[in-house]
Amino acid sequence: MSILGLHHVQVACPAGSEDALRAFYVGVVGLVEIPKPPVLAARGGVWFRVGDHELHCGVEEAFVPAKKAHPAIATDDVDALAAAVVASGRSVTWDEAIPGVRRFHTTDPAGNRVEVQQV
Repeated sequence: MSILGLHHVQVACPAGSEDALRAFYVGVVGLVEIPKPPVLAARGGVWFRVGDHELHCGVEEAFVPAKKAHPAIATDDVDALAAAVVASGRSVTWDEAIPGVRRFHTTDPAGNRVEVQQV
């Protein structure tokens, strides 16, 4: 048996937040929306892909934004993505805790923490 990697990460979101999440993850970050299977689509939420990895945003009835747990998005131009996030009306907080790694944190429209890291 071999573990081949991570297939997806799921974060919670409130019902009705799908359009705002699309605007952020597709329009600002540059992920691609992928269709949910019909049985799961009926539950709400939205899924995204970049390369071989997926980010699933699933509706949670008693939703509370994730303040510590988060997806980390890799980019080849962290400054450009930070500028796009700020231009979309969201704030960025730069973090220099890991020597030699340029990264920032922001929140998605549901209030979930998101990390963006230069690779």
